[in-house]
This record gives sequence, C-alpha cells and structure tokens, in this order.
Amino acid sequence: MKIHVIFVILFLILSCKNQDQITIPLNFQKDLIPEGITINPKTQTIFLNSLRHSKIVSCYIDGSNPKDFITDNQYSYLPGFGMFVKGDTLYALGNSLSKKNNKSILLLLNVKTGAFINSFSPKDTSFKYLNDLAVTPNGDVFITESNSNKIYTLQSKKAVLEVFLETDEVKNANGITISDDGKYLYIASNEKGIRIVDRQTKRIINQPNQDYTGIDGLKFYKNTLIGIVNAKKGEENGIYQYFLNEKNTGITRKEKIFTFKDESKISTTFSISNGYMYFVLNTQIDNLDSESGQIIDEKKLEKYQLMKLRIVD
Repeated sequence: MKIHVIFVILFLILSCKNQDQITIPLNFQKDLIPEGITINPKTQTIFLNSLRHSKIVSCYIDGSNPKDFITDNQYSYLPGFGMFVKGDTLYALGNSLSKKNNKSILLLLNVKTGAFINSFSPKDTSFKYLNDLAVTPNGDVFITESNSNKIYTLQSKKAVLEVFLETDEVKNANGITISDDGKYLYIASNEKGIRIVDRQTKRIINQPNQDYTGIDGLKFYKNTLIGIVNAKKGEENGIYQYFLNEKNTGITRKEKIFTFKDESKISTTFSISNGYMYFVLNTQIDNLDSESGQIIDEKKLEKYQLMKLRIVD
C-alpha cells in the first residue's frame, strides 16, 4: 500500500512537471524566420511574423490550423519585428533589412479578419530600426528604435508617429513593456539595462545597471518583468524574471527561469497568456543574411518548435 501511494505521488509530480514545459510543433514553411509573436487572448490564436517573407502567419495555441494571416508584402508590410494584440487590433512593426533605402512601418490590422485599419511610418527618412512596441490600456503605442536613442509614440487621439523620448539613457533599446496601470514604461537598453520611465513626466526614475542588459523581448507580469536575454555570452543568456518593488519603480532582484539548450537557434520575443509564456525555440535568425534577406544554408532549416512555459507566480 505504501509503495503504491509513493508511486502515485511520483507520477503526479512528474505529470505536473511535464505540464510546466510543453513543446508544440509548428507547421509553417521552414524559411519563415519568425521574430515577432503575439496572442489574441479571446480566440487563443498565435500570430508570428516573418523576417524572410514580410508576412504574418497564424495558428491556434496548440499549433493547429496554420495559415497565412496576411501574405508577403500585403499592405506594404516589411520584414516583421514586434507585434501586439489590443482589443480587436493587431499592431505589427516591420523594417526593410537593408540599410539602403531603409523603410519602417507600424501596421494596424483587424485581428479577426486581417483587414487593413491603418499604417504609419516615421517622417524622418534616416535609417530606422523600429524594434518592439507596447500598447497602453487607452490605446497609446510606444515603440523602441534600436538604431538611435529615441522612443516613438502613436497617441490614440493623433494619427502621426512622433518622438516621445530622446536620450542616451535608452540608447539602442530593444524590448519594451508597460505596467498594468499604464504609469510606467520599461525599456530594455542594450547599453544601460532596463530603464523605468514615468509616462506623465517622461523622467527616468531608476539607475542604469549593466546586469540587466542583453534583453530582447520584455513583458510586465504581476509586479515583475520577464525578459529573454540573447545578446550575452554562454550561460548568461536565457529567460529571466526581474522582481519589482511594491510601487513598480525599481528592480530588486532577478532570477533565471529557463536555460537555452541550443543558443544558436536564438529565441527572441514572446507572448503571455493564462500564466504561460509562448516563444519559438528555434527562430533560426542566424541562418538569415540580414542585408540580402536570403537564407544562408537551406539544408540547415528545420521545423519550428513553440515552447509553452509556465510562469511561477
């Protein structure tokens, strides 16, 4: 009887552990090279964009029903970067990979039908790299520009993409997210670490910290920040949880919650739904020539794997 009870307990522990990390095969073309990812919480639909084909694909959260959401260059879309779903709108960033005749776009689509809503580009024609975005509860959009020291915004009451913040304190920013109450922006600078910005005053309220650099995707989650670190060396890379103080105005500590088994496949951004984070384990960005947009070695391309990782509260 005791042995039976022990066996049952071990089985339950292992079953729970298996549910913490689930790998889901994705049946998209192997040369998609996905970068941005987001989830429509109403329909549990995942959207991925493509650096290789300048399009957006979708499937259900279990990997079923894979299809093109918009086709290559539809609505003048470009190689895809950050994406976000807010209400019935999918916000999608894109940039031409070549520095020559560089273009950038923020594309707004109906998340149910894929119908065009609007698109925006910076007025300044110098080289831009619109990387990631966050959307506030009232619909204001904030965008990192990784080639400079600027954060762009699209205010819900305006129809123009303009500079919100310009300072070396957010130079070469990548991931960006916002507190649930919309008060604070969290910006991942590759030079200064995670910077916390008071939206109302535009004041940076924390000190730079090199220990919090190298972050790609960044999300606010229950008084913490979750970040994918992929720009450091060896075991320094991985997924980290950064714990905030009670007022969400400072980082108190960090904890590594996931280690990459194969760093060469490069995980980039992620989305959170129902206590789980979802990200592509093997984006294969390292197999894409960023200037020409061509695959370096087609023989190395493999089927994409989506990781479903439970976030421990």
